[in-house]
Amino acid sequence: MSHEESHLLLPMDSAWLALERPDNPMTITVMLRVEELTESRLREFLQHYWLAWERFRYLPVARAPGWWWELDPTFELSHHLSVVDGRLSALELRQWVSARLNEPLPDYRPRWKFWLVPDAEGGAALLLRIHHCYADGLSLLGVFERVCPPSPQQAPVIYGAREEADLGRWRRAAGGWLQAVGSGELDARDGVHPDKAPRHPVERLALQGARLVNEISQFLVEPEDSPSPLKQPLLGRRGCAWTEPVALDRFRSAAERTGCTVNDVLLSCVASAVRVRLSDGVTDLDDAILHAAVPVNIRERLPADVRPQPGELGNYFGTVFVPLPVDGDSSLERLFRVKHETRRLKRSWQPGISWGLTGTASLLPASWRQSIAELMYRKASAVVSNVPGTQEPRYLAGCRIRQQMFWVPQAGNIGLGISVVSYAGQVQFGVVADEAILAEPEAFLQDCLSELEALLD
Repeated sequence: MSHEESHLLLPMDSAWLALERPDNPMTITVMLRVEELTESRLREFLQHYWLAWERFRYLPVARAPGWWWELDPTFELSHHLSVVDGRLSALELRQWVSARLNEPLPDYRPRWKFWLVPDAEGGAALLLRIHHCYADGLSLLGVFERVCPPSPQQAPVIYGAREEADLGRWRRAAGGWLQAVGSGELDARDGVHPDKAPRHPVERLALQGARLVNEISQFLVEPEDSPSPLKQPLLGRRGCAWTEPVALDRFRSAAERTGCTVNDVLLSCVASAVRVRLSDGVTDLDDAILHAAVPVNIRERLPADVRPQPGELGNYFGTVFVPLPVDGDSSLERLFRVKHETRRLKRSWQPGISWGLTGTASLLPASWRQSIAELMYRKASAVVSNVPGTQEPRYLAGCRIRQQMFWVPQAGNIGLGISVVSYAGQVQFGVVADEAILAEPEAFLQDCLSELEALLD
């Protein structure tokens, strides 16, 4: 196969293939509720706009010295699009989506697929499952923002991207990073006042190195989660659920009343729902340690040479492990403790450190790779992702997108994922969980909303 048709995956993309497990696949799921979407309109949309990103015609193949992108010589859109006939009720739709979550994507084709349920109750449902190696949630969100304009009469203007291998720019960026350390640019990024920053390059380099050692030490010594109902061997069968949209203004009102951010309120709602799962008498809440793995966008922290361009696919996020205040007795206590922890972690280098460790997974022998995964993901019992959508409604193939929902995978032995998605002035909570961890995801979501009501009272 020619160079143009085959090239190495970047380490941060192939890492998700290295973390793949039969009982915990690394696949992102997106569900859109699109008014009056038909098969013919969707097929034309995918052929013209979605496939403008060349990566979607490639499949990852394992061969020395790692994972390679290879052009699928037999690519057909029909392999990646299915239409489900029949009218599905709300309950039947949830059961159907859960079944798709447990359905593996074939590894002999590009690892993504769309399903259209045109006659679902409440409007057509469009489901996408795509392996994490293709892109992270923000990259996919950028794709949809580019191909789904804010008006049904407006056609997408800028979209698509060639699939090119440029490993050299990552080597050049390493030199650029060292230069940034010496010039004090990293101090400026971290909010250090110029008058307080070391002036001599050697002193700056030494202090940055000392901080790096300190940050890595804090990351490594962070205690593991306590045994709890959320830390169980996985069965490999998952179910999902999602709430009806809630006005974003309700979360803003709670944030303004308490002097916190909307994100603090959202994470506090999740912490309250987790607390309910642990308050069954089995877990001592006063001594419980429980973290949520929270993806953090690191695009702006990367050197300019490797910072992705708008519309570029790939994985550019790190993970912070936020302690959840499950022992907090009141809604306000839980909220303010969440606020304190998120502020602390925002100033840390933990997102970059975890991004780097994840990127090494595909470069290591299998035994070492497992050690890296355990080092990171045994420190958390849940994954909580916050997906910010556009403030205005968008249109796919001229049809209005009424709702959008994302579910991200949970690496290692984590069996609980919570998604918070904002779109067009509304917020939805979603959950996906292994049956061994959470048998009734709808009750978990109701507990999230109950915490919001408590903060508004």
